[in-house]
Amino acid sequence: MNGPLYMQASNKAVIVRRVKRKGDSPWRQLMRWFVENQIGFSFNLIALLFLAHGMTRARPYTGKYFTLSYFNPQTGEYALGRDDGYLILFCVLLFTGLRAASMEYLLAPFAKACGIEKRKDITRFSEQAWLLMYYSVFWTLGAYIYFTSPYYLNLTELWTQWPNREISGLMKGYMLAQLGFWVQQILVINIEERRKDHWQMFTHHIVTISLIFASYRYGLTRVGNLVLVLMDVVDLFLPAAKCLKYMGYTTICDVMFGVFMVSWLFARHLFYLMVCWSVYHHTAILMPDSCYTGIGTNVVGPLKVPTDRGVMYMFEPLWDSKGLVCYNDTVRWTFLSMLLFLQALTIMWFCLIIRVAHRVITGVGSDDPRSDDEVDDLDDEDEIVYEEVAPLEEEVGVDEIDLKNWERRAGVTRQASTSTGVSLPGHSDRKELLGRIGCEKQVD
Repeated sequence: MNGPLYMQASNKAVIVRRVKRKGDSPWRQLMRWFVENQIGFSFNLIALLFLAHGMTRARPYTGKYFTLSYFNPQTGEYALGRDDGYLILFCVLLFTGLRAASMEYLLAPFAKACGIEKRKDITRFSEQAWLLMYYSVFWTLGAYIYFTSPYYLNLTELWTQWPNREISGLMKGYMLAQLGFWVQQILVINIEERRKDHWQMFTHHIVTISLIFASYRYGLTRVGNLVLVLMDVVDLFLPAAKCLKYMGYTTICDVMFGVFMVSWLFARHLFYLMVCWSVYHHTAILMPDSCYTGIGTNVVGPLKVPTDRGVMYMFEPLWDSKGLVCYNDTVRWTFLSMLLFLQALTIMWFCLIIRVAHRVITGVGSDDPRSDDEVDDLDDEDEIVYEEVAPLEEEVGVDEIDLKNWERRAGVTRQASTSTGVSLPGHSDRKELLGRIGCEKQVD
């Protein structure tokens, strides 16, 4: 039986087409519940932490969630340790709540005020506007750290004073917050409806988290800061272009998309490769094969790289902040390989972006290779069922039915994307293969 979403039979009953999910597992149901309640879940946990922090006996434990750990009064800097995980967890909760609350109560109403009507477009606009808000803050913070640092426009200074296992409070807070954000991004792409590029983005996030964490634990926060600044600047312009697209500002969107492409080319393929070259060339000169132990003013070394432990010594800094930390050819090539793998991902995306630009210039239209759309609305294991609901009070022609007014009276809720980005499909045809990035208005 096929037909539109609403059909009126001869007996005046209204038939509603819905999706019946065959394989909706308990885990999937739990994820749907979490997405629908992520604002209350996140902020309630944060409120409980603050309430517990009011108890004197609990403060040594709860304070780890709100403050930077391992302050050294002798140096005025912060060391590294396992307690940093508490602050990362707090950032995950905070970003989850802020993202959902901003989209629900700030960005979605703003989108409606700007004339965006479709629920899907409102959701997409809110998601991109949230990213624009985040990168506006953290790219600015990262750029400030870089511009005021001794390694500003000086690649060799990235590697001096190693191993520096103590850092400033600003640098530590910046690195841990970035870790929390990317862990939260892993959570987002797995609890919300999967997009077309799920596995590409999942791989990107895992590599990014690994690089940030490794640079933090290995005392290489300088290069970590520079790489983040180069990567994040691009993500200022892409969300801005998408928001302008949804708002209908075609000309400004074209300009912003051009700025996005230029920034991507220079930041991610020119300056980034210069950093990779510095890893290959400068570290071989400035950081000869050696190991150190200890932290702060108690660093002991240089020591010889152990030969009886295989490659296990490489992982010791990841869990022991005072343990052996080494730098040699093996560490260098491992670090460089991860950076180049990330570069390979960005090259693949940039090739697709060039195709998008060609389609825009030729007037064909454009498809975003990093799609905003979910996967197909209906999985193979789903089926459409038709349910009969209460009849309308008066008999009118099908074209004259006020569906929105009827929904309010009958208490029927459309299944559609929530403001937090979850799509509960079942009322539309299959979506396009790729999301739209072009600046022209979409036509149904």
